[in-house]
Amino acid sequence: MKQLHRKDLFGWSEFNVERNLDFHSVLWVRTEGNVLIDPLPLSAHDQNHLRQLGGAKYIVVTNSDHCRDAFHIAKVTGAALYGPAREKDSFPIVCGHWLHDKEEIVPGLLVHELNGSKTPGELALVLEQSTLITGDLIRSHVGGELCMLPEAKLTDIALAKQSVKRLAALPGIKTVLVGDGWPLFNQGADALKALAGSLS
Repeated sequence: MKQLHRKDLFGWSEFNVERNLDFHSVLWVRTEGNVLIDPLPLSAHDQNHLRQLGGAKYIVVTNSDHCRDAFHIAKVTGAALYGPAREKDSFPIVCGHWLHDKEEIVPGLLVHELNGSKTPGELALVLEQSTLITGDLIRSHVGGELCMLPEAKLTDIALAKQSVKRLAALPGIKTVLVGDGWPLFNQGADALKALAGSLS
């Protein structure tokens, strides 16, 4: 795993040929128990690295298309699974906890429910008020810029745009870690506002 913009944040990626971009996963290392977000399969190297960093206590899946290897990693590590409450009835894996808007998963990790994306209950997460972690709706196909999931994949374009604008209005965001595409370690707020401003 690669260290991200903070000493307690790590990530690993997988290149997707069909979409021509990277898929990403995030690990937040905490004394009280580590948190994995949208975990992809781990290489043997990354499995060993995760063990060295203390394993995993929580796994958060932002939407039903990002289950990835969450179920298997939960079985191996004993981590508790968390998923979006509005996808509970159709979620591909069984979670012990279902997350709602404004819920704090652990101290410093806050949930924001999104509307209108390709799944009904997609989540975005804000880590300690400064790092936004997104699933599918907000992504980055070009380095340094954010974009939205293509309109053809949205269930409600107007609601999706409102969700993006709500996240862009959050104070204090510096970094945007997208599930798909390029991370923005700096000027995340500016990129969010530019995206929101482009939406009519």
